[in-house]
Amino acid sequence: MSIKNKILSKDQQQSLTPNDALNELKNGNQRYVNALFNDIDITSLRTDSESGQNPHAIVLSCIDSRVVVEQVFDQALGDIFVARVAGNFANTDIVASMEYACKVAGSKVIVVLGHEGCGAVKAACDNVELGNITSLLSNISPSVNAVKSVVSGPHDSGNTTFVNAAIKENVSQTIDKIREMSPILSSLEESNEIIIVGGVYNLASGKVDWH
Repeated sequence: MSIKNKILSKDQQQSLTPNDALNELKNGNQRYVNALFNDIDITSLRTDSESGQNPHAIVLSCIDSRVVVEQVFDQALGDIFVARVAGNFANTDIVASMEYACKVAGSKVIVVLGHEGCGAVKAACDNVELGNITSLLSNISPSVNAVKSVVSGPHDSGNTTFVNAAIKENVSQTIDKIREMSPILSSLEESNEIIIVGGVYNLASGKVDWH
């Protein structure tokens, strides 16, 4: 296996279709699951990146320390943008970052990545109120409320089936919100210049279930 010592060039980035870029992430996740990481020369990558960057994707993930996005997709320095917030929801600043990544910097894929056992989603399930966390959880509560009619109670964090349904729904609602908030990204998606996808990370296996 060759050692990666050059960051993604603009020509390489632009030659990728959105599906090509997504497959880079899917293949990287498979390598991660099997603990077969690509070899990299981090010193050379740092040096090569001084003149600029051309990431092929942007991933919105939770802040959870068990979900190290670059490792989950076996991506090196310069390959992907990563935005993180507890509960991986979208707000103006997150969507603006996505607009920069795709419209300005040329990224081809937006991934909303939830994960099993998400503490933010569990807190929303339990209606936690604590400082600024109360405001944060208001972004996740609509997803929790949406699955109450389709998943039997109790509707709290002790019900794993309920929590998992809320985690998946939160990913779906976040994708819908990105499209709603950003005519720029919606237009890029409609013209097949980007794709917006969701996934949920399995803590035990490391596998991302795409949807």
